[in-house]
Amino acid sequence: MPPPRLHFAHLPTPIEPLPRLSQYLQGPRLLVKRDDQTGLAFGGNKTRKLEFLVADALARDATLLITGGAAQSNHCRQTAAAAARFGLACTLVLAGDPPAQRDGNLLLDTLLGARLVWTGSRDRDMVMRQVEDEARAQGQRPYLIPYGGSNQVGALGYVFAMQELMKQKVHPDWIVLASSSGGTQAGLMVGARLLGFQGRILGISIEKPEVTLRQDIIADLATRTARHLGEDLTFTPKDVLVNDHYLGQGYGIMGAAEEKAIRLFARMEGLLLDPVYTGRAAAGLLDLIRQGFFSPDETVLFWHTGGTPALFAHRYARW
Repeated sequence: MPPPRLHFAHLPTPIEPLPRLSQYLQGPRLLVKRDDQTGLAFGGNKTRKLEFLVADALARDATLLITGGAAQSNHCRQTAAAAARFGLACTLVLAGDPPAQRDGNLLLDTLLGARLVWTGSRDRDMVMRQVEDEARAQGQRPYLIPYGGSNQVGALGYVFAMQELMKQKVHPDWIVLASSSGGTQAGLMVGARLLGFQGRILGISIEKPEVTLRQDIIADLATRTARHLGEDLTFTPKDVLVNDHYLGQGYGIMGAAEEKAIRLFARMEGLLLDPVYTGRAAAGLLDLIRQGFFSPDETVLFWHTGGTPALFAHRYARW
C-alpha cells in the first residue's frame, strides 16, 4: 500500500537550461530543477516533504503541527502554510531571541498565523519536546516534525521527486544540491537506486562536516526511508557524496562567495537564489566548475530547493 500523501505542491516543477551561465563558465551544460516553484507560500523543497508529513499527521488525527528551525527557516514557513491550509494549529520553535524586526520568512510565519516560541540559549530540540508535552497536557493532539522535515516520512517527497525527474526524460550526469538536514539528498538517493538513475548526486554541505552528513545522517536516513517504503535496501556512507569545502563563516552567514553566486545567477539567468542554502550550494558549484571537477561534455542539474523569501532579510547586503 502506498504511503499516505496529500497533493498540494505544484508538480512537476520545470527543468530549465541555463545557457548564458553555461557559456560564461565554459564548463558543463547546466540545468536547474525549479523546486522554488512548488507553490506553497513561495514554495521550496519542504513542500514535497510536507505532502507526506501532513498526510501522516492527519491520519493520526493531529490538531497541531510543531517544528523548529532558525529565524529565517524556509521549512518553518512552509510548515506554517501547510498547517493553515489544512486547518491545523502550528507552533514554530525558533533558535535564539526574537529580532527587532520581522522580515523575510519570519514575517510570513506571522502572517500565516503560527505561534512563535524562541529558545534563547536553550537547546531547540529540548524546547520542541517541552512544547509537545505542554500541548498534549492541554488536550491538543500534537504532531512533531523534525528539523527540516527530514525523517523517513518527509524524505519520501524526494523519492517521488526522482520519479518525477525520470519521467521528464532528463538524464543529467550530476545532480548538485544544498544538503543540510539530509532528507532531500537521502530521498533522491533512494529514488535513484529504485529507479536505476545512472547519474551521481552531490550534496554541498551548508553547515555540517562531510563525515557527519555521510556517516551519521544521510546513509541512515536513506536506509530508513527505503524500509518505510517496504524496500529492503541498505545505504552506507560510501554511497553518499558530500562536499563540505564551502561552509564559509557558518550557518546563515552570507559571505562574499554566496553574494557573488546569487548575483551571477540573477544577472545571467534572472534566477533568484537564497542566502543560506542555494546561494551557498551555487557558490560551491561555481567553484567546482572553475576547478574542472566536471567534464565539459557532462550535464549538471542544479536542484533549486527554494528559500528566496530570506533574501528580504538581507536587504542591506552589497548587491
